[in-house]
Amino acid sequence: MFKKVLIAEDHEIQNLSVQRTLHDLNIPTVDYVHYCDDAMAKVGKSIRDHSPYDLVITDLHFDTDHREQKLKDGKEMVSAIRAVLPSIKIIVFSAEQKSGIIDALFKENGINGYVRKARNDAKELKKAIDAVFAGKNYLALDIKHEVKKLNSYEFTSYDITLVSLLSKGVIQKNIPTYLVTNDIKPNSLSSVEKRLSILKEELKINNNEQLIAFCKDLGVI
Repeated sequence: MFKKVLIAEDHEIQNLSVQRTLHDLNIPTVDYVHYCDDAMAKVGKSIRDHSPYDLVITDLHFDTDHREQKLKDGKEMVSAIRAVLPSIKIIVFSAEQKSGIIDALFKENGINGYVRKARNDAKELKKAIDAVFAGKNYLALDIKHEVKKLNSYEFTSYDITLVSLLSKGVIQKNIPTYLVTNDIKPNSLSSVEKRLSILKEELKINNNEQLIAFCKDLGVI
């Protein structure tokens, strides 16, 4: 089992809950912080002391207060820690529900496990820790289903650009102007209309407003 774990969680009750879970697993050294910058400092010190952490358990979202932070959230912190300690295991423990964001954490940030804060989350966290220690990535079955659904749609960067522009209030007939300016192809109005029509048909969505809402729910935009 892991020997040295760092918890990054700004809500004290949740922090204590994670500490209890680790205590139940008989992990000998558990440190905790409430700020992302402090987590990074702790990791740096552990490296300098030749006693690096085995595992970091972190939230994604940290409330802002009077103390200014260089690292604004858990995602930035994960990337920063990975840069200095590539071998460390990382579990995100968060209330985030958007499957697109969760999927990106694995693909882009290289996390090893994700546990959603919910009923019975302590049990899920223990399962995640056991799985990650055994060298496996961990994602609860219900979230796996949502991520699989997301990936089945295979949104391209072009798709995301089109929907993002719509979400920002750009009228569909004006999208080609943006595409031409940014050298994005295809950039004709007919191409834009055709791609948006295919997306709505595949997703069984009736209009652009529903398409925007769907993509926001998934965390695609």
